[in-house]
Amino acid sequence: MGPHPAVAAIRLAVRRVLHDILDEQLSPHPAQAAPHARPGPLAAQLPGQPPLGASTPGRVRATAERAFHGAPAAHASAAHSAPDTPGTLDTQAAPDTSAPQERPPSPLVLVACSGGADSMALASALAFEAPRLGVRAGGVTVDHGLQAGSDVRAEEVAQRLRVLGLDPVEAVAVTVGRDGGPEAAARDARYAALDAAAERHGAHAVLLGHTRDDQAETVLLGLARGSGIRSLSGMAAVSGAGGRYRRPFLHIDRQTARKACMVQSLPVWDDPHNTDPAYTRSRLRHEGLPALEKALGKGVVEALARTAQLSRDDADALDAWAGQAEATVRDDAGRLECAKLYALPPAVRRRILRRAAIDAGAPAGSLFARHIEEVDRLITGWRGQKAINLPGRVVAQRQGGRLVIRQG
Repeated sequence: MGPHPAVAAIRLAVRRVLHDILDEQLSPHPAQAAPHARPGPLAAQLPGQPPLGASTPGRVRATAERAFHGAPAAHASAAHSAPDTPGTLDTQAAPDTSAPQERPPSPLVLVACSGGADSMALASALAFEAPRLGVRAGGVTVDHGLQAGSDVRAEEVAQRLRVLGLDPVEAVAVTVGRDGGPEAAARDARYAALDAAAERHGAHAVLLGHTRDDQAETVLLGLARGSGIRSLSGMAAVSGAGGRYRRPFLHIDRQTARKACMVQSLPVWDDPHNTDPAYTRSRLRHEGLPALEKALGKGVVEALARTAQLSRDDADALDAWAGQAEATVRDDAGRLECAKLYALPPAVRRRILRRAAIDAGAPAGSLFARHIEEVDRLITGWRGQKAINLPGRVVAQRQGGRLVIRQG
């Protein structure tokens, strides 16, 4: 008898991401080069196995699938006692008589864990799957210092990760600033700490426990802000510098992750901030989404998550179009020509303007749609307007049929 369906679902999601990471070690075109595209099937042999020929990746994946489904049912303790070395897969490959080939070192994957149900489920799945695929697995928990006893709680979470068999594990304390509001400031501090931990340990990737419900909330927040299609695309499955961050659970609902923790007897900490109405996302989670489901029926979360993916595909296509069109709207001196910009579709033109403003020094996080709309009017509604002031002391103005965006 196999594992509980919820446990099987989270393990499968993590296994797919680990397969991708192993692919990237040998692939000349890793996922980092195209973070919105899902890499192909596993193409790397596991540590201790002979090199695989070009025709074998599918067989390795199939063998790995058989190894998983043929394994006995696993309780949480199965992850605790996972072997330090991966099991051998029978690839039935012919003996290799050529010179030994240098194999890449086993990649290290970290899980960012707050102790909540989503991230504890993710940590348990990583602890179970990583040894079976020859991947090293560790964990990081971030102490934001926003609640009394947060340091003790962070150490407790770190100890739970060690019990699961993860190594290295560390609890990192951060100082949360005030820029952008409490939620944004905490997020910025958290990602800075995770980036530093990944660099410190040489991690290939950091897994994040965002679920389909989180994705739906992100889309609704983007709608409320009147943001563009990129904001409506929500969180990417792969993001960060070099594709560092991976989100295996974007197609798994929050209840499945919680159920997986329950059936594995994993202790879970519920952050009181998640139910505090002072936070926008908390109000949306406990008031907004339930009201939408009551008015529109079930399936709102799934529909919003689907909207995110469709929006992401469209945004990627428009970004690529804008990247190609930008070279055609600049003169020999590299200045933007207003007449050529005017001829472009608004969605493409505004992407070029946004990119030019960021290149000139405007902080991307402070550059909103209203700023770009004002700059766009210098192209489409020219009435002799004065210069437009943008964040980061950047100024945009029209001069002799050219659009000049520079530090003021």
